[in-house]
Amino acid sequence: MTTAYPLSWPAGRPRRAPSQRKTGKFNKIANPDERWKIKRSLSVADAVKRLQGEIDRIGGCLPVISSNVELRQDGLPRSGAKEPIDPGVCLYFQLAGRPHAMPCDTYEKVADNIAAIAAHIEATRAIERHGVASISEMFAGFTALPAPGATRPWWEVLNVSRSATRGEIDAAYRAKARTAHSDAGGSDAAMSELNVARDTALKEMNRG
Repeated sequence: MTTAYPLSWPAGRPRRAPSQRKTGKFNKIANPDERWKIKRSLSVADAVKRLQGEIDRIGGCLPVISSNVELRQDGLPRSGAKEPIDPGVCLYFQLAGRPHAMPCDTYEKVADNIAAIAAHIEATRAIERHGVASISEMFAGFTALPAPGATRPWWEVLNVSRSATRGEIDAAYRAKARTAHSDAGGSDAAMSELNVARDTALKEMNRG
């Protein structure tokens, strides 16, 4: 299930442990004519704008930027919101008629992970200029896998009641993620089931 909020991490892609995340060095240049003088931290809005430009340049379409940052009315991540516990981001988009997923949780902040995806696309475009492979061929490794469905009801996976509040769902998810993650002795399958359960629970809550 692909959602812009909360984060929908692609099936089969391992997560980075929080202790392995880095401090980002992506900056927003305030004045292009004085690059050496004035820089400021990259905001989510800055990073999204940068990423959207790169998607357009490769001919991508139907982009969804999935993260744990709440959304604006236009469906994009809200800039200035509190940094979530899980800063991971995944870009879902169509390229040459095929679904693709580009996840990143390398950095401690959502804006930096969005910017990292944009930087990767920009670097890939530069490689394409050498004529060895097309953009579609170079992005073949990011072809999205179908998300597995939860084999158990979400409330059983999270070990909460079906009438649980959003706070209870989030707390249960965080607690179980500590042991479900492959770096903590769990597995990718366990983490995937947990993610699907959390996404399903919140989707039902939003419908209600």
